[in-house]
Amino acid sequence: MSPTTTGVASLDTAVMWSGALVAVAGALALAWRASRSLRRLTRRVGDLVDDWQGTESRPGVPARPGVMTRLGAIEDRIGRVEHELHPNSGASLRDAVDRVDRRTRRISPDDDT
Repeated sequence: MSPTTTGVASLDTAVMWSGALVAVAGALALAWRASRSLRRLTRRVGDLVDDWQGTESRPGVPARPGVMTRLGAIEDRIGRVEHELHPNSGASLRDAVDRVDRRTRRISPDDDT
């Protein structure tokens, strides 16, 4: 009789099958936990792709533009602001400030200059 047997064949068989069942159940539990983490990662990557590409509107949810569309809109707005900050066609904010400054100097010249 070896040290891993009880001497009762049916008991030895039951212990062997119980050990195998516990090993299989443990492997399944580890696989389930790993797949849960993988599903969570897949969902986050999907959210990132949706944010990057944008989403179409659907009932009750408005459309969201993607990153490149939003960056294009930001560049357009910055271009319009820069147009106002530099003297150019006479219609910019900078041109208007310069005109007011010239008129103010004619009305009340500085004594310092």
